Amino acid sequence: MKILETQPLALEGVHLVVYARFQDPRGYFTETFRRSDFDHLSFLSGTVFRQCNESYSRQGVVRGLHFQWAPPMGKLVRTVQGRMIDLVLDVRKGSPTFGRAIAVDLPADPEASQSSWIWVPAGFAHGNAFPEPTTIEYFCTAEYNPDSEGGISPLSPEINWSLCNPDLFSTVRGLLDGGRLSERDRDAPTLAQWAADPRSEAFVYRPVP
Repeated sequence: MKILETQPLALEGVHLVVYARFQDPRGYFTETFRRSDFDHLSFLSGTVFRQCNESYSRQGVVRGLHFQWAPPMGKLVRTVQGRMIDLVLDVRKGSPTFGRAIAVDLPADPEASQSSWIWVPAGFAHGNAFPEPTTIEYFCTAEYNPDSEGGISPLSPEINWSLCNPDLFSTVRGLLDGGRLSERDRDAPTLAQWAADPRSEAFVYRPVP
């Protein structure tokens, strides 16, 4: 796997991992994951992935914002085909960016010489918006536990989206207004309701050394 660069994003702990594709007239080949290469990245060194998921979404769908607290789950996510706008919300108590969210545009272009993973550690609520039919893949640091999964509605009025590119967030807002959001996600707790829940103490901010 040839990692070209890593990019810290506006929420501390969230990163992009940009990796190369090797192209010729037939198409391309790439390694999307190699454990030893990820161990060289300080923010992923020693991370153990317990589960890998694939998800397909139709055009206009929004999923999230989801998290799991027991055990806490981090996610390494990439777009396989289509276009994903990844949504990440800081829910770590005491964080200087608590309640702030980012949107990251991650299209899958088969003609591009590179592609990217986004790393979303535990302590963030995660979701996706899909302007076109899209398949994504994500590695998880914990196995799914239905007894400790939670979510925050992306319609929650307390979410601060000011870190987002305005044009990109306009696309996300249009998808949210389009209504292709599950009833469960739409009716999930607001940020304020989750923050008042004793279980929210599972996510406490600790500065990255």
